[in-house]
Amino acid sequence: MAIDKKKIEMHIRGIIEAIGENPDRQGLIDTPKRVAKMYEEVFEGINYTNDEIADIFNKTFDEEDFINNYENDMVVVKDIDTFSYCEHHLTLIYNMKISIAYIPKDKVIGLSKICRIADMVSKRLQLQERIGSDIAYILKKIVGTEDVAVIIRAEHGCMTARGIKKPGAKTVSTTFRGKFKHDNSYADRFFELTKN
Repeated sequence: MAIDKKKIEMHIRGIIEAIGENPDRQGLIDTPKRVAKMYEEVFEGINYTNDEIADIFNKTFDEEDFINNYENDMVVVKDIDTFSYCEHHLTLIYNMKISIAYIPKDKVIGLSKICRIADMVSKRLQLQERIGSDIAYILKKIVGTEDVAVIIRAEHGCMTARGIKKPGAKTVSTTFRGKFKHDNSYADRFFELTKN
């Protein structure tokens, strides 16, 4: 479903009026258009299911030498910078760093594709925990391994700018599948590799 920019413009204008501002003053005249254009960009991932994202980034390599000689070794991409929007308050989930690991089975994926998957999944109204789960599902589908792990560290505007107002409080979430879930040695290695 395409993002309806005209409808966003109409509603943003209404929000500006509802908070007591004048949507026709010079600084706000183009704000509804700017917000609609921004929403089209930052919520791009809403247009795709996890299966469709897996199809988009399904470019893998059959690296027999690597897979046969390094069984149980992991591929890790750490500290992928991205952001998302909390579905509860529509506030930013920011300073987000996503680390992703998998143990290759029959194929490997290009490293930039891992980053692109993290970005696309984040471009939705989200929960931090679901971001990890979505990434794990997509990566598992592409590379055909159950052995996937995701660690996300982030700050949430709904905790830092409103409500409890605790700037600097970070939320850490983990998603472990396969060997990462059932064998602590894999999870421990992943934590060790990704600690700051």
